[in-house]
Amino acid sequence: MVQRLVYRRHNGYNTRSNRVKIVKTPGGRLVYHHIKKAGTVPKCGDCGTKLLGLPAMRPIELSRISKRQKTVNRAYGGNRCAKCVRNRIVRAFLIEEQKIVKKMIRAQQA
Repeated sequence: MVQRLVYRRHNGYNTRSNRVKIVKTPGGRLVYHHIKKAGTVPKCGDCGTKLLGLPAMRPIELSRISKRQKTVNRAYGGNRCAKCVRNRIVRAFLIEEQKIVKKMIRAQQA
């Protein structure tokens, strides 16, 4: 006869947060081990690609690790990908250049 397995926590339904794995104990019994939900890698706020150098963790686990492990040493590190940061810098530079050119044209016309 097969041994009956019982959930070990309050939730008695097969939900996403209540996934289990059957494990045989050293005493020969079969028990359920609860599986934690997998974390997701942080994504870029502009383009939505996965950010490199950052761990995939659940929010509570992320709060337990140090700041050094949650960011990358760069402007917008841990928030925007390198390509988007580069685009922002280039865009800001071109806008400033455009302002200077407009000012020069106004000066020449006057």
